[in-house]
Amino acid sequence: MTRFNAVWAIQQLDRFIEMTVEKSVNESGIVFLETVASSEEITQQLQIVVMIVRRVLPTDLLSNLALMGSATGEWKQVRPLCLRAKALLERKVEIEQNLGDDAPELSAAKLHPWVWGGASSLWESRHYREAVEGAIRKLNAETQNKLGRRDVSETKLFNEAFSEQDPAAGKPRLHRMKNDGSSTFKSVQRGARTFAEGVFAGIRNPLAHEAGQEMPEQQALEYLAALSVLARWVDESALETAL
Repeated sequence: MTRFNAVWAIQQLDRFIEMTVEKSVNESGIVFLETVASSEEITQQLQIVVMIVRRVLPTDLLSNLALMGSATGEWKQVRPLCLRAKALLERKVEIEQNLGDDAPELSAAKLHPWVWGGASSLWESRHYREAVEGAIRKLNAETQNKLGRRDVSETKLFNEAFSEQDPAAGKPRLHRMKNDGSSTFKSVQRGARTFAEGVFAGIRNPLAHEAGQEMPEQQALEYLAALSVLARWVDESALETAL
């Protein structure tokens, strides 16, 4: 998934709006209205603009919007939403072009694949809290897979994984750098342990007590970024097992 392209979205909305302009047609003295484009063309474009509208407009405005159906009736329902979405996007583009600070943007789709893989489907349906929970479960499972362990999970799993102690039977370790006995090695391992503990104590545990409470998209994105850091450390660490 790439960054949302507002300019392209406006073009697609414009095309649909133009296609659904109605004109008067006189056939044998009978006057009726028909759209500029054919129903087949409208149906094809309708699928695109419905996805755009769902991304742009607040959910409460879409409660009566059918997913797909007869293009003849549905386009009349979608057209005013397209006009509204286009206005919002044009304003957004104008503001970004004139007031934007060129700050870097973080794309959820470019986070570590374990994290985005666990969050993507729920994220796309705007269930941000559940998306974060899904990412945590995926990260925990992938870490268990790498270590070959099912007896521990979450905080205890990561504490043992990034321990500075030598690996033991049934307790492999993850080393972020070669164990040369230096203070740097110990610091790096300790940093990974405490970071993981913070993730589960500060993100995972509160979520477990906030069932049904949605969180803002930005907050969820920041949580995913933290999880991505931990996932990358696990993925890139060397697995050390007992001899």
